[in-house]
Amino acid sequence: MTTRTVDNPKIVSREEWLAARKKLLAREKQLTHESDAVAAERRQLPWVKVEKNYTFDSPQGKKTLADLFGSRSQLIVYHFMFGPEWQEGCPSCSFNMDHTDGALVHLAQRDVSFAAVSRAPIAKIEAFKKRLGWKFHWVSSYGSEFNYDYHASFTPEQIAQGKVEYNYELAQFPSAEAPGFSVFYKDKDGNIFHTYSAYARGTETTVGTYSYLDFVPKGRDEDELPFTMAWVRHHDRYESGELADANRPYWPVEALTS
Repeated sequence: MTTRTVDNPKIVSREEWLAARKKLLAREKQLTHESDAVAAERRQLPWVKVEKNYTFDSPQGKKTLADLFGSRSQLIVYHFMFGPEWQEGCPSCSFNMDHTDGALVHLAQRDVSFAAVSRAPIAKIEAFKKRLGWKFHWVSSYGSEFNYDYHASFTPEQIAQGKVEYNYELAQFPSAEAPGFSVFYKDKDGNIFHTYSAYARGTETTVGTYSYLDFVPKGRDEDELPFTMAWVRHHDRYESGELADANRPYWPVEALTS
């Protein structure tokens, strides 16, 4: 089958287009139903009780994992790639978080709290957060095992082995920090349970821009790029393309010379 692009589109009558659209609609409905079924299966995963007493640095002082729930029973933690020595957060994680603030008020209506967690010191986090105009809760796990326990950060010893445990397998990863999100539940007695984590492309369903791009003729238009999301910049840097970290610790090594 010929792959159609904007350079060689198939031009048809309105009636032919409608027939093709209805054929695709049947597949889209099938995909929606399958997605609903996967979501239902996801909610049936067993839980793991969180036994460690994790603490985080926040602008208001030390916070426990329980504190991040606030008055709600469900918590989504986004593992934001921002290493202690980095000058700014990962552009791809920032791209994801640009979609978050508007969702917070709606998540709250469904008993869900949200927090981002990074290993960067809280002073760096606060400065970067202010620069990009974000409002979501963001804390530092610097000095905590939290990121390591949930496989969103890797020790020098782990990296030296060549492969790290990421996305439920041993794989090479280009950075000491990795993206993902984890979900927790707190019961009426204060017990906290880990219910779910997703990494890599498992997080992209939260990125509304990609959902929109999937509708347009050029799609995501990333096939010729050195890596997925190579085009993404912090939203205040699209004109200049500037990245504060000269060594780009959040980029694949093979892309650094491109």
